Amino acid sequence: MENENENKYGKYLPIGTVVLLRDGKKRLMINGFCPTTNNNGEKKSYDYCGVMYPEGVVTMKETFLFDHSQIKKIFHMGLYNDDEEQAFKTKLKELAEKKTENNSENNE
Repeated sequence: MENENENKYGKYLPIGTVVLLRDGKKRLMINGFCPTTNNNGEKKSYDYCGVMYPEGVVTMKETFLFDHSQIKKIFHMGLYNDDEEQAFKTKLKELAEKKTENNSENNE
């Protein structure tokens, strides 16, 4: 994703943002943050979860997990610069930093 978008909006784009991932053919709408998977005891955290746009949630199996670095293009921004959204972003950033610290400690 272009650096100007990351600087302008921060790492975490708001809920409702519609994006296209690198090598993607279908747009996704962000509907959550920091999902974690557990695959045979190996935990992996992602920046976002999203659903196909414009379909939305059809089944839970159609939720996609992806990282900020995978975003190629932003088509539409969700609600941002809202007091509630900004407060949430601050907490989200703190949680993500703690997760990174914990992952680093577990890998040592």
